[in-house]
Amino acid sequence: MRATLFCLALLIAAAETPAQPKRKTEAKANSILLIAKPSLPDPNFRETVILVTQSPDQHTVGVILNRPTTRRYDRTGQSLYFGGPVMRQAVIAVFQAERPPEAAFHVLRGIYLSMHPADVEQALARRDKRLRLYEGFSGWAPGQLENEMKRDSWYMLPATEELLFRSDTKGLWKELLERVQKRKPGAV
Repeated sequence: MRATLFCLALLIAAAETPAQPKRKTEAKANSILLIAKPSLPDPNFRETVILVTQSPDQHTVGVILNRPTTRRYDRTGQSLYFGGPVMRQAVIAVFQAERPPEAAFHVLRGIYLSMHPADVEQALARRDKRLRLYEGFSGWAPGQLENEMKRDSWYMLPATEELLFRSDTKGLWKELLERVQKRKPGAV
């Protein structure tokens, strides 16, 4: 478990962009991308790229970045992505905001994830900011993700704003799988 946490910390640190000023509340990135290995047997996560973040009380939550649906959000007509098998009726937003919303998970500098209705509505009201909506989310029980890492189910990469809001996610899994498989052993 320590090795997994160490790897996560390294990847999160690598995702930071030191050339840009950081707010005190957002000193470090709080996210990582999990890329499903081809051998992952769970159909919910086969060939997926998942944005994973963690709350201050250590709850791990994520959304699947590369599963667009044909459904639209009723109030705005915006496209919905399948975020994961947990609480599929909930709408989750990954969005850009100048100030941290109280009920949101910090992801990257100026980027948040929230399922709180007030945060989602505020994100929808900001037409000039980046936003993606998801139905449901991915979650792990205590120790579950660590066990999946021990079983060698996932690759890890730093999350970037570009990947989070990429308009065409069709080839995302294959692209990131190739990227992670080409890197040198021990490289992050």
